[in-house]
Amino acid sequence: MRIVCYILGALMALFAFVQYNDPDGIQWMFVYGVPALLALTAAIRPQAYQSPVIHGFLLICLLLAIVGTFYYWPKSDKWWSQEIWWEVETAREGMGMMITVVVLAIVYWAQYRLRTRR
Repeated sequence: MRIVCYILGALMALFAFVQYNDPDGIQWMFVYGVPALLALTAAIRPQAYQSPVIHGFLLICLLLAIVGTFYYWPKSDKWWSQEIWWEVETAREGMGMMITVVVLAIVYWAQYRLRTRR
């Protein structure tokens, strides 16, 4: 799972980096940067999640990402097709929130497994 967390952390960091020219780039750098930090923490120092504060922060971020997914859910028909998300920013934002939820859920699951084994 550490390798998976490294890959997900690097991917989210890359997502955050490419937001530099987006009109609302600071917001999306934060949205992608926090999961990147949490995934890389899980990869580099998984014992940090033994702290109730860090574990709680992860859980709060996951819940906020779920709420954000409902808020940014794409309203376009067939938003999953390349013709739509390539042109419609709201579809890309909704998909970005979905990816964020998946990454945070994987990190949470990895840390849950680690906590239950100990």
